[in-house]
Amino acid sequence: MSAYTGARPHAYWPPSQPRHLTVPQTSLVYNIEVSAARYPDKPCIIFYDKAITYREFKTQTEHIAGFLQQHCGVKAGDRVLLYLQNSPQFVLAYYGILRANAVVVPVNPMNRTVELAHYLHDTGATTAFAPQDLLAEIAPLLDAPAAAASPSGAGLQHLIVAAYSDYLPVATDLAVPHFVAAPREPLSRQGAIPWHDMMALACAPGPATAGPDDLCAMPYTSGTTGQPKGCMHTHHGVMYGLVASVQWFGTQQDAVTLATLPLFHVTGMQGMNSQLFAGATIVILPRWDRDMAARLVERYRISSLQLIVTMVVDLLSHPALDQFDLSSVRSVRGGGAAMPEAVARKLQEVLGLPYVEGYGMSETMAATHINPPERPKKQCLGIALPDVDARIVDPLDLRCLPDGEVGEIVVHAPNVMRGYWKQPDADRDAFIELDGKRFLRTGDLGHVDAEGYFFMVDRLKRMINASGFKVWPAEVEALLYRHPAIREACVIGTSDEKRGESVKAVVVLRPELPAPGAEELIAWAHQNMAAYKCPRVIEFVPALPKSQAGKVQWRELQERENARAAAAATPPSAS
Repeated sequence: MSAYTGARPHAYWPPSQPRHLTVPQTSLVYNIEVSAARYPDKPCIIFYDKAITYREFKTQTEHIAGFLQQHCGVKAGDRVLLYLQNSPQFVLAYYGILRANAVVVPVNPMNRTVELAHYLHDTGATTAFAPQDLLAEIAPLLDAPAAAASPSGAGLQHLIVAAYSDYLPVATDLAVPHFVAAPREPLSRQGAIPWHDMMALACAPGPATAGPDDLCAMPYTSGTTGQPKGCMHTHHGVMYGLVASVQWFGTQQDAVTLATLPLFHVTGMQGMNSQLFAGATIVILPRWDRDMAARLVERYRISSLQLIVTMVVDLLSHPALDQFDLSSVRSVRGGGAAMPEAVARKLQEVLGLPYVEGYGMSETMAATHINPPERPKKQCLGIALPDVDARIVDPLDLRCLPDGEVGEIVVHAPNVMRGYWKQPDADRDAFIELDGKRFLRTGDLGHVDAEGYFFMVDRLKRMINASGFKVWPAEVEALLYRHPAIREACVIGTSDEKRGESVKAVVVLRPELPAPGAEELIAWAHQNMAAYKCPRVIEFVPALPKSQAGKVQWRELQERENARAAAAATPPSAS
């Protein structure tokens, strides 16, 4: 293995940024203490014209923490599920869980009952937050069969149910979606309590004891094993990421940001955490709506937008975009997929701003690389943040490769997870040692130029990127196998003009059972998994290609699909 010094003498580095970042030796809860002390009457959150001040935010998180401790039996280190859309309740519950010295397990609200059962079983969580519009998905897990499946035998015992309308103003001229505006509904299920009733108790919590080395958040990511895995992040690791972001972008207390990226995802989550650290104001948009986004920018003089590529494309195609005053926006940033050159050019023309891309993953609690805002490169992951050692290695022999050569991106950084929750085998596959340091294998192929900018080339891992949502085929296959008529299934990506990629399932049916049609299987999938994971195309085959060892040759199927798509895109030659 070649020696590596870690130094790139000709690499670019922003002159305003330090090479080393001193991270506060406190928990995230202390960030709220500081911001509430500094800016007690300043809006912390704005939700359809309803403002929550930093003083109110701190008080409410304490009431949540007290309830979790006194009525739900939540103890230090316990995991608590957070299954909510972007909303004041998401942010409050996140910090309420932390104030109770517990660990946040953020869950995509698109997940269904079967998927939620895995999170509960794997974490041993007995308490969860959920919205009333998704009660039908999680409420069955309060029942005895779900409890029996838990390793502890406890299962889900306490469900705090939020009505988003509890945080709406008395009146607003903004168009509020129905699922947000829906009035609070009565609850009769044992173990479920309305958010409103929890807050009315005004419970006082015990001391805040979590420190920098304690677990803070455990977002789940999927992989080749087929089941989502929990990424264990400490307060120190999360704190590094949010402080790095604040300093990189120069976020100040008077910044106003639009929170429309999903807060359950690490990118949106760290955007949320960084604004609260700075004492800035977060304008929350539960789901992407280009018209509402433009209105909110104009109304609240939003200064920063964090958007994935598809959102930027949608916003720029708004037919009446020129009727909105968007002059307050000072930065537009994001990641997840490379920004097309034509879209970046239009963004520059319309807003006079570049799109600043970054790179990270659930295992790193968001960014390890970001483009310097004053000197970004297009279709580029950016440069490694302070104290991040990122290298390109040969994926087979793990030799460090020189600039320009394509290999696997590996990172050693303060925000790399401690490991996967109860998955020592997965840890052994995920980490390597180089020069005495522990590096995370990202599974992404890329190269680095002479200035230290990293570029993505391909994915070593098997993954489908559907409109920015990461879909792991093995997880979808595991869910498909629950259908009684499916004998075998292999999930691959298929070209989609609108989404970039979509999910395709190649299926072998059981001959002894009635054969479902493709539409029937797709409808079943929508009932049993998040919509973005659902196959949009079903191909029935008599058998799947397999290796001598009996493993399904998914690469062969993917190559066939890619060839079919390429042939379909090639115009016929003139005769």
